[in-house]
Amino acid sequence: MPISPSVVLNDVSFTWPDGTVALSHLTTAFGRGRTGLVGRNGAGKSTLVRLVTGQLHPSSGTVTTSGRVDLLPQRLTADPTASVTDLLGIRPTVTALRAVLVGDVSPEVYDAVGDDWDIEERAAAALSGIGLGLDADDLDRPVATLSGGQAVLVAVAGIRMRRAPVVFLDEPTNNLDRRARAVLLDMVDAWTGALVVVSHDRELLEHVDEVAELRAGAMTVFGGTFGAFEEHLAVQQAAVEREVRVAEQRHRTEKRQRIEAETKIARRARSGKKAAEGMPKIFANEMRKRGEQTAGRLRTGYAEDEAAARAAINEAESRLRVDESIHVTLPDPDVPASRQIATISVRGRTTVVQGPERVAVAGDNGVGKTTLLEQLVGLAGAREHPLPDTDAVPHVERIGYLPQRKDSLDDDASVFDNVRRHAPHASDAEVKNRLARFLVRGDALERPARALSGGERFRVALASLVLADPPPQLLVLDEPTNDLDLTSIDQLVDALRAYRGALVVVSHDETFLERLDLTTRLELR
Repeated sequence: MPISPSVVLNDVSFTWPDGTVALSHLTTAFGRGRTGLVGRNGAGKSTLVRLVTGQLHPSSGTVTTSGRVDLLPQRLTADPTASVTDLLGIRPTVTALRAVLVGDVSPEVYDAVGDDWDIEERAAAALSGIGLGLDADDLDRPVATLSGGQAVLVAVAGIRMRRAPVVFLDEPTNNLDRRARAVLLDMVDAWTGALVVVSHDRELLEHVDEVAELRAGAMTVFGGTFGAFEEHLAVQQAAVEREVRVAEQRHRTEKRQRIEAETKIARRARSGKKAAEGMPKIFANEMRKRGEQTAGRLRTGYAEDEAAARAAINEAESRLRVDESIHVTLPDPDVPASRQIATISVRGRTTVVQGPERVAVAGDNGVGKTTLLEQLVGLAGAREHPLPDTDAVPHVERIGYLPQRKDSLDDDASVFDNVRRHAPHASDAEVKNRLARFLVRGDALERPARALSGGERFRVALASLVLADPPPQLLVLDEPTNDLDLTSIDQLVDALRAYRGALVVVSHDETFLERLDLTTRLELR
């Protein structure tokens, strides 16, 4: 007996209020095991997730699930008052339980507790299981004191506690160090229930049972890991490329035969005209008529064969995977090699960033990498809670900062207005043209920033840096490859390698760092 799917989308369409179509007549389903949901930035993955989790409602069509759906979003809470209980999703229950313990006997408080009288013990066990050294005493710990990677693991632990039948994890390996990644992969391997992982992380996608690719508004489901899926695509695309070459050869042959036929027809017409010069007019006209009919049939036949060959090329080419990619060109800040850009001190070792140098800051989750960057860019509050024996002082004023959570955007403002405020002297046309190079164009310019996916937020935030006037002399990037598809990462690497200003970057993506031609690597411990 076949196993029913966990999620079914039937003829689902979604259009944003500004008229931008995100999904159109999508029909697909997810199984009850572990599925990797993949696709290029902007393909509609985040929109699909929000439709399944009920944050959005389809413009048409239906979404059906086999039970309650839980979600790890790309952007965890930015509420400065949020605590670990909020990340775990148990604050109402814990609040009610504590009210009971101090004497509150109101029915609504008891209803809020329900059967979860041991909620704090279970929460402590869940925290212990992720190996961060957290326990019941940390339930009221502010989220702001956790690193991005620590917050992700705590949130995933909360999802496991809530035991929803269907779970979506949206880019869960963002910000995770190697140890934290190993913990998450173990969680995924041991997951019970339906799990959909939205990710560009190749390692994570080797731990799924099937791959669902969202591309050009359609979903393709492949049974197997992402590596097997890529091998399947490579074989498929090689076959399509051969079809294209065969079709092109046939088209060239048909075109040559048509030209040769036209030459023969013209030669026969001249011969027939010469032969008809001595004939009676009635016979000459009949011979000319028959010649024209024969020539017409030949021309039609050869034209149809050539058109069919061209159609075969078009059909084969339509199955080739040719995707748009962003085009990142960072401005030249004209930084002399002798110019001191910043001084960074880590545990007694002082590094002077000078000229167009590239510095990586590495270390495990929670050691303070983001705090160090915030000190460097002068964010409010960073100096009030400095790291021990660690400091970062800029020596230039023109600094471009791309934070880890991409929260530099005004969620209530449009995409265009977000970029425009960084380039007050640029024309509207220049801003629009530059955004088009980041694949943001048309009606999408007027969408509010809160409607963007993680990859789209990155592109808009990066476009803001690119358009800054005057251009930044120092770029400070915190986990810049989060949410980016592989092609976009390639473009970013090329742009950073060509950038003539200084760069300080935090990343757990070792492959990305290796490609940047780093001059210095600082390890926080």
